[in-house]
Amino acid sequence: MLRFTMASAIAALVLAAILTGSRGVADTAGEIPAATQQKTDAAPAAPSGERKIRYYRNPMGLPDISPVPKKDSMGMDYIPVYEEDVAAPAGTVRVSVEKMQRAGVRTVTVERRDLVRRVRGAGTVMADEARVALVTARFDGFVERLDVRTTGGTVTAGAPLLTAWIESDELLRKQADYLSALARGGRDVERAAQNLRFFGISDATIAEMARTRAPARVVTFEAPLGGTVLEKPSLDGMRFSAGDMLFRIADLSALWVMAEIAEQDLALVRPGQRAQLSMPAMPGETRAAIVDFVYPDIDMETRSGRVRLVVPNADGRLKLGHFVRVEIGASAGDGPVLAVPAASVIDDGARQIVFVARGDGLFEPRDVRLGARAGADVEIREGLAAGEEIVTSGIFLIDAESNLQTALSAFTAEPVAP
Repeated sequence: MLRFTMASAIAALVLAAILTGSRGVADTAGEIPAATQQKTDAAPAAPSGERKIRYYRNPMGLPDISPVPKKDSMGMDYIPVYEEDVAAPAGTVRVSVEKMQRAGVRTVTVERRDLVRRVRGAGTVMADEARVALVTARFDGFVERLDVRTTGGTVTAGAPLLTAWIESDELLRKQADYLSALARGGRDVERAAQNLRFFGISDATIAEMARTRAPARVVTFEAPLGGTVLEKPSLDGMRFSAGDMLFRIADLSALWVMAEIAEQDLALVRPGQRAQLSMPAMPGETRAAIVDFVYPDIDMETRSGRVRLVVPNADGRLKLGHFVRVEIGASAGDGPVLAVPAASVIDDGARQIVFVARGDGLFEPRDVRLGARAGADVEIREGLAAGEEIVTSGIFLIDAESNLQTALSAFTAEPVAP
């Protein structure tokens, strides 16, 4: 915004002429410049209850004023400058009601409110690590019979997965110790039973040994939780060793979404915030999610951070590996802040200005300092107070009028009594 230049004055005069239409410049008598007003004792007194006129200025912005009404060489009326506008800040302008209606001037009240910024990212669906279990062998043996034969099948907690033949000499010795302890009685029985549990022998198998007083040559592996079989390397007759994975099971009723968030937005994201997920695989459908964790590292190549979200999946429609778009409702501050529509701020890069409505068609330009932005709103840190009215629509008309009055002030001479 280039202020205090002849070009600004000329441009503003042209805009004023266009807006006033066939009325001509004389119709601007309802617009009272504040920056060009100067004191004179020669202006006529106004009747009681009416505004007092200080002087009259040239309608074309020439440095010519008069203490009494007059016309210029083209027959145009001089424009009155009123008493109450003398002390207004530079650039303050009064606009007639008719012109404001034509330009669609609207105002809004400055108020404190929570600013919610929409933080966007993208990620993939993966299993919740807390809902994944591995079934591993703790002894050497052979797969004698598979009860779950396919990957992707569902199992319930405690359901049999496979029956294994025990090949481990060490486990056979532990069973012999348990049977000997049973014969002797005493505290050694529980100690020997605990040693069998360390090898993955179930309480049901231990109870059967106590009943028959014979060692078990086969044991059954059971599902530690209900869910979906993600991996099943086990095959009928396969030999396995201690430490080998036999099954990988996951509860997919709730899933994780690992999302990438831009570095500049990462500070706004906190655990507990709500998010919306959309999937190209499910056009038009959204899922609610909760931010669960913000990872402490930044990818040096993409300049993004990882955010983990939890999303319910009771219907099972979300699949592992699905691509999702993430939108997080993140608060732009620690609490309610002064906020105005971003469209109400004129920003020329060096200054940010809003126009404050002071009533009776009077508008004052006000420098402000901006804060966080959230959608169509922006935080005001300095320059405004709660309850003030600012222009949100038709702002460029007010700005042009203000530029005009500021430019005219550079050419208007001190009033001289006749």
